[in-house]
Amino acid sequence: MFQRYNGLFRLLALAVTAPLLFGALVSCSNLNGVNVNTGVNLPGGIRVGANKNLGQGGEQTPTNKNKKVDNNVKLYVFDCGRFATQDISSFGLSNDDTDVRELFVPCYLIEHPTKGRLLWDAGLPAALAGKGVQPAGNGATQEYSEGLIDQLSDMDVGPEDIDYVAFSHMHFDHVGSANLFSDSTLLIQESEYQAAFKDYADNPIFNYELYKDLAGSTKTLLSGDHDVFGDGKVKIISAPGHTPGHQVLYVYLNNYGPVLLSGDLYHFEASRKLRTVPLFNTNKEQTLESMDKVEKFLKSTSATLWIEHNLAQAERLNLAPDFYD
Repeated sequence: MFQRYNGLFRLLALAVTAPLLFGALVSCSNLNGVNVNTGVNLPGGIRVGANKNLGQGGEQTPTNKNKKVDNNVKLYVFDCGRFATQDISSFGLSNDDTDVRELFVPCYLIEHPTKGRLLWDAGLPAALAGKGVQPAGNGATQEYSEGLIDQLSDMDVGPEDIDYVAFSHMHFDHVGSANLFSDSTLLIQESEYQAAFKDYADNPIFNYELYKDLAGSTKTLLSGDHDVFGDGKVKIISAPGHTPGHQVLYVYLNNYGPVLLSGDLYHFEASRKLRTVPLFNTNKEQTLESMDKVEKFLKSTSATLWIEHNLAQAERLNLAPDFYD
């Protein structure tokens, strides 16, 4: 008899509480994009509902617990030309200090997994692409096989996909395709901006025509080091001397390890070994101070220095569409 009434009481309890619980569950299901524990224990060991992941509109979505998320920064290297000269004395070296006479001209694309893309340096002038060996003045030559835009296109990336653009400095072999990225945000030291955009007539080493379209771009004027994406993975490091606002780039790569892109702090391995300063640098003392700063930074971060113009080093690298992460 007791068991009979006990069962009846349990059914009555369910009849009374179920509508209330159902209303609560409906209320919970209106939450979007959250995980809600909708399970409720009823008398007699009965459980209504369970954990469910609510998407937009309250629909249940997969949890994807086993889905692998790629959180790595990626670094792509592009061949943006060659520069050759038989006389390297203007680089502050004697012609006996090294037998290297040909320099690599790179461009780099850095992809952050969640915060966008940064283009670093833009190579030789785009008009040289596919034209074969061309004179560069003072007996030097330059050659550019495939333009940066075409190389990016092979990866289904266009100028409109680049969120930020930054140049180690505004010399012709680093800004050759700059005008094509006028919709990107320009990250530039204020001192470089002043020299290259305001006082370029007094600095003939800058070719304003190569980057004039950036004059109206959105800009972030820097006055020192800058964390590009705000998480320490990609940092612009101020290193003046080669030009008033010369800068180098630190990229933290999870698998390869941290890398520092040198800009023109050094042109040759011998430049680093001998601490030589090119004759065309704007400030020798600043250059030497920047060398000290960067060498200290390399030690503290255990980063690998990529001398951008080092052809021998570049020939050991995998070019885009391959990448380092």
